[in-house]
Amino acid sequence: MGTPFGITLQVGSSLANKTGAWRTERPVYLDRMPPCNDACPAGENVQRWLYHAEDGGYEAAWRQIMEDNPFPAIMGRICYHPCQDACNRAHLDQPVGINSVERFVGDLAIRRGWTVPVRAVPSGRRVLVVGAGPAGLAAAYHLTRLGHAVTVRDAGERPGGMMRYGIPAYRLPRDVLDAEVARIVDMGVTLQLRCAVPDLTAALAEGFDAVFLGIGAQLSKRTYLPAGDSARVLDALAVLRGVAQGDPPLLGRRVVVYGGGNTAMDAARSAKRLGATDALVVYRRTRAQMPARPEEVEEAEQEGVRMRWLSTIAGADGGAITVERMELDETGFPRPTGLTEQLAADAVVLAIGQDVDRSIVDGVPGVEVRDGVIQVGPDMMTGRPGVFAGGDMTPSERTVTAAAGHGKRAARHIDAWLHGTTRAPASRPDLAAFENLNTWYYSDAPATVRPTLDAARRLSTFDEVVGGLDEQTACYEARRCLSCGNCFECDNCYGMCPDNAVIKLGPGLRFAIDYDYCKGCGICAAECPAGAIAMRPEET
Repeated sequence: MGTPFGITLQVGSSLANKTGAWRTERPVYLDRMPPCNDACPAGENVQRWLYHAEDGGYEAAWRQIMEDNPFPAIMGRICYHPCQDACNRAHLDQPVGINSVERFVGDLAIRRGWTVPVRAVPSGRRVLVVGAGPAGLAAAYHLTRLGHAVTVRDAGERPGGMMRYGIPAYRLPRDVLDAEVARIVDMGVTLQLRCAVPDLTAALAEGFDAVFLGIGAQLSKRTYLPAGDSARVLDALAVLRGVAQGDPPLLGRRVVVYGGGNTAMDAARSAKRLGATDALVVYRRTRAQMPARPEEVEEAEQEGVRMRWLSTIAGADGGAITVERMELDETGFPRPTGLTEQLAADAVVLAIGQDVDRSIVDGVPGVEVRDGVIQVGPDMMTGRPGVFAGGDMTPSERTVTAAAGHGKRAARHIDAWLHGTTRAPASRPDLAAFENLNTWYYSDAPATVRPTLDAARRLSTFDEVVGGLDEQTACYEARRCLSCGNCFECDNCYGMCPDNAVIKLGPGLRFAIDYDYCKGCGICAAECPAGAIAMRPEET
């Protein structure tokens, strides 16, 4: 059987009449904003690097990630993946496992020793970065790539900030952290440890052309807790820091953690690994109101951590605590009921939030502190010209990913400021919503389940709990991406056009439309899986 007559005509032949004059609408190729990209606090082009990974182009995927985020192996472990929460694939089966693919790519880069060359011409400008946490290190990385000489100063014994001293090794192995930090330092960054910067004015006098403040939230918030002389009360950050430094505190067999965030989960899980037979989390609100991520709570419960919601600690003394029952009022706020009971406790660990040491900016003209954080403009600059800030000490979500994003954004604005210009905000295309897609073309493909250590084995070690993907499953997971809002050259428009008006431009170049022959029937737009074609009114 021969080819249907309608698609044997060659554009421009005697039988193919120009039909564009019939058209009232015309199809237009466009690039929409993928929801994963839109949700990423680090500003990664998630869809683009997944596209490289689909064909096994893992180094190209890694280099694409490194344009925005110098910590793929770290982020692939500890990021709370808002990209996956926004993923359109969740409407079909399950979100794409972006986080697990990023981890695979990051780990592969470490094993193969991939590096990022610095190609920029040295600018002759010197920038001081205060804090070797995710915000400071990310700023140093991007500033170095832009040609500036960067000095990072940190009061700690080792770099990493809260990535090292606040996140346990069972979530972030230290060899992974060390590898990604070393890659940044090896690019030419000067790293000065055990070098606190107590006075910003003195640092400015050293002749730096700009300063970035990236001090993390490493101070525990305080609360009044009636406690007798024999009560053992510690703060969660001190416990986690002691574990990270190889000098864990003696907590005893029965440990109570007061708080409901991720730090509380880390403290309780660490207590179990330090030998506690009973670790109890006391939180004054409900489980639904806990700020801790659901997966953190679930993993803690798998390891035997008990939860006591709608409860508060009314006092501690003599190896016991007094717990008072709470109830929610009509606004959902917890209030005491007066009902109490005694529970055995060898130690109480307070995990009620963190704060930032802001003393570095005391007395610095123009730097405004409001609601406990330093105020910055859209360009990340404080009221003191040349002094920028980001991460936990500015108004933001306090996550490693958000801090890394701040470091990148600040570096680009610092570069513009050093050159006497301003950085214009990038244009933002429309979001690629689920209703834009033609999901008929996508078959069911459930997400890969990552391997995890058996719960019983976790309690005897700080070994990593969640495993990574192998190459086959990483490739499969990347291929689950729907390429929302952007052409991936599936040829649907080319094959479906009844007028042969779609022109292939070559691999990677996508398509064009010959409007002399396009009738504006809209078949190409209707059949585009990714929603990358829109029908627009014909201009008269």
